[in-house]
Amino acid sequence: MQDQWKTNAHHSQCIVSFSGGKDSSLALYHALQTGKVIGLIVMLEEQGQRSRSHAMPLDIIRAQADSIGLPVFMASSSWVDYESKFIELLRQAKQQGAEVLVTGDLDMPQHGRWHDRVTQQVGLKLGMPLWLRPHCEVVEEFINLGFLSVIVTVNIKLGMQVEDLGKVLTLEYIQELEHRGIDPCGEGGEFHTTVIDGPIFNKAIPVRQGNIVYHEEYAFLPLELDQI
Repeated sequence: MQDQWKTNAHHSQCIVSFSGGKDSSLALYHALQTGKVIGLIVMLEEQGQRSRSHAMPLDIIRAQADSIGLPVFMASSSWVDYESKFIELLRQAKQQGAEVLVTGDLDMPQHGRWHDRVTQQVGLKLGMPLWLRPHCEVVEEFINLGFLSVIVTVNIKLGMQVEDLGKVLTLEYIQELEHRGIDPCGEGGEFHTTVIDGPIFNKAIPVRQGNIVYHEEYAFLPLELDQI
C-alpha cells in the first residue's frame, strides 16, 4: 500500500489537504499535473479566522485558493474534534467526486499514520506524491519550479533564528540551513512557510509583514493580505 501512496492520485479526482505552505503546495502541483483536483481542505481554529496548522489568516487562505482557482472545504475545530470535522470534510469531498486525499507528507512517524486511517474510514485512497523523497531534492524542486515562499514561523530551540523570519526560500538559503544542521524542508518543526507565488497561482498573493510575535520557543511573523 505504501508504494501506491506516491501514485494513487494519478488519473484520479483528488481533494488536497492544504496548509498554504511549501510541501502542500508542491503536492498540489503534482496532483494538478497527474489528476484532477476538485478542491482544497483547510482546517481552521475554533474562531474560524486562522488555519489550525500554520495559523494563517483566513483572507490569505482565500486569496491563495482564488488565485489557484479551486474551492475550499473548510471547518473550524479544536484539537479535540479535529478528526471528526476532518472526516466530515472528506465525506463531503467524496460526495462531490473525490477519490483520493492528497497530502504533502514526506515522512510519517509510526504514530502519524493518521491520514491513512481517516481515508480508509471514508473510503478514499491516500496520495502522497512527495513520500520518502530526499528532503533536499524536494525543496530544490519547489524552488526550481518558481515557487516563492516566506518563512513565517521559526523554532529557536531547533537552530532557527529570529532573523530567519521573512526570508525567502532560495537555493543559497537552503544550503545555509544545511550548513547550520537544519533540515531544508523543516520536517522536524524547525520552520513553516507561506507560499505567495508559483506555477499553481494565476497571480501572486500580495502580503505585508506585521510585527514579530514570540511564544515559548517559537517566533512568528504575521502576514496580512495587502489590499492595495
